[in-house]
Amino acid sequence: MRLTTKGRYAVTAMLDLALHKNQGPVSLADISRRQAISLSYLEQLFAKLRRGSLVCSVRGPGGGYELQRGTEAIFIAEIVDAVNESVDTTKCRGAGDCQGGETCLTHYLWEDLSEQIHAFLESISLADLVAKNEVKRISKQQDRKHLIVSENIDDIRVLVPSL
Repeated sequence: MRLTTKGRYAVTAMLDLALHKNQGPVSLADISRRQAISLSYLEQLFAKLRRGSLVCSVRGPGGGYELQRGTEAIFIAEIVDAVNESVDTTKCRGAGDCQGGETCLTHYLWEDLSEQIHAFLESISLADLVAKNEVKRISKQQDRKHLIVSENIDDIRVLVPSL
């Protein structure tokens, strides 16, 4: 399966956004810190997610991103598709030229698997993931770590006002 970091990071960022949606617009900088994803990479991903009508941006102080729809109405396959990621298990990327320009014996097996994976991702919503106890536990750990880092930075700013 060729689900690259683009698809994985998009799903991770959208899940982070869903987990923090009750706090108002979520900044990409906060997602970047919590998920250890480059801010510039997130900006590229969120441009595609915005075009895919999955998120909307809120400008101004306290701005950031919000989900365009409820978590129960956004499915993982939509996120992967929005960032132009394919879930393809074929060796030939679906072209059917896997064996010296010809279709190999197992081409249709791998093509069917790709379709099954996509169908699986179509059946999972952000709400399904948000409801998982493991996801909640990890999110709380990340939030605590993020809060500690923020408090330490604020402490340093008090000691060195020019920061």
